[in-house]
Amino acid sequence: MLATSELAMHHGLMLPDWGETTLFLNEAFEPSADQLAQLKARGTHIEYGTAARLVSQTGGGIELLMQDGRVFPLMGLFVAPRIHLGPLVAQLGCEIEESPMGSIVKTDVLQATSIKGVFACGDIARAAGSVTFAVADGAMAGLSTHRTLMFGI
Repeated sequence: MLATSELAMHHGLMLPDWGETTLFLNEAFEPSADQLAQLKARGTHIEYGTAARLVSQTGGGIELLMQDGRVFPLMGLFVAPRIHLGPLVAQLGCEIEESPMGSIVKTDVLQATSIKGVFACGDIARAAGSVTFAVADGAMAGLSTHRTLMFGI
């Protein structure tokens, strides 16, 4: 797991259920003594330092190259990217809210935004990116849009 924020702590505790886990702190956050103890109890290995780049290897693996010259061969790497909204959200004037993953468009249970007739779904309106949630939210946004067009609600 390559840390991009304190949210990496969450992943550092969850991923050991799937296999050997290393949390590369990447200078994104500094775990407290209690957090380090929790990670140790879960078997998560901690690496300090800043990532420089990823290099693809023949056969499907990758190498994480650190700025200090260390190299870590990996079969995969989890990264929780930050959400960055495009200019359309500001142009429309939709209300936004902060999430652990970044800014998202604020919606109600029908996926309506603060602007009448504008609906949002998927990663733009939900901090936890998931295809299943995005499809469900998209279905609700479509239903709500149709309802609004039919009944002017």
